[in-house]
Amino acid sequence: MSVNRLFRVGSVAVASLGVLALSACGSDPQPSGSSSPDSSASSAGGDCPKGTLNAEGSSAQKNAIEEVISKYNEKCADVTVNYNPTGSGAGIKQFNANQVDFAGSDSALKPDEMTAATKRCANNPAVDLPMVIGPIAIAYNVDGVSKLTLDGPTAAKIFQGSIKTWNDPAIAKLNAGVTLPSTPISVFFRSDESGTTENFTKYLKASGGGAWTGEPAKKWTGTGSGKEKSAGVAEGVKSTKNSITYVEWSYAVDNKLGVAQIDNGSGTPVELSTESAGKALVAAKPAGTGSDLALKLDYATKAPGAYPIILVTYEIACTKGLPAEKTALVKSFLNYFVSKDGQASLTDLNYAPLPAEIQTKVEAAIQAIS
Repeated sequence: MSVNRLFRVGSVAVASLGVLALSACGSDPQPSGSSSPDSSASSAGGDCPKGTLNAEGSSAQKNAIEEVISKYNEKCADVTVNYNPTGSGAGIKQFNANQVDFAGSDSALKPDEMTAATKRCANNPAVDLPMVIGPIAIAYNVDGVSKLTLDGPTAAKIFQGSIKTWNDPAIAKLNAGVTLPSTPISVFFRSDESGTTENFTKYLKASGGGAWTGEPAKKWTGTGSGKEKSAGVAEGVKSTKNSITYVEWSYAVDNKLGVAQIDNGSGTPVELSTESAGKALVAAKPAGTGSDLALKLDYATKAPGAYPIILVTYEIACTKGLPAEKTALVKSFLNYFVSKDGQASLTDLNYAPLPAEIQTKVEAAIQAIS
């Protein structure tokens, strides 16, 4: 069962969304532009203001941001950070509706979203700040199969629904010597609007050799059964034999799911690791302008040792337009997130740290927020 959590840092208490929903019945949410009673631009230790930050979005970065919030609180005990992992689409909508101070999204803002975000930021630009590199695992639970290799066309056919059984010749060809069951393949997909879905379908479109017929989007168009959020699809595969999904890597690891190696066309199947994901990121090209640091990923890379299915979680923030106390809070937290200490805490959670060149650009973009 998918469980959404609201992480409150300050007391590092964790409250379920059921509690949040009950409290919401009693009062309307406070717009993010309004100051909390304890908000203050005063410093609690150099760059540590006091107050509360509210953020929402990507569930793929949930494990990462939870860890970073905890570490940040050790430094800045008078700041409370609430992060609600409702999915990228919901986070962008809440940010543009002025309900949260920043949003997490596994895809950069599209032109219409950027227009709405600019309006939300008092007619100042919003920026996409790459913060978390989260490899997407093709995670599976198949009787008797401890090692599985897939390539782009075969994965596309499985998730499109044209390959229906595990012993299909296309799968067997990639897995010589592996005994594959003749059972039907159960596919799980994200039922909510998801940046993970958009990134995964970009991979299927780029590497599928025409087998993926839909266009990349946050809303799933392939086959299967829908589950909400990363936790939902991971739990679906964990509890269902002979099933498969796409999910952020740390969820696959936490649920002890098999993770497919990817044949990217270089001649040797690539196992998912922080190193192999980092090699794929090297091929990324800038897609934003100025302080907007959106990236264009190469999902069809054939670089040896490069794992091609990765996503970048962006923190979406206003360059200007927030009250001074909120600006101080946003800058303080995001500065820690992108710092050497903040990024170092992610590796053990199966995320890849930002490359130094990108990290430097993100630091500069955060400093420019005013």
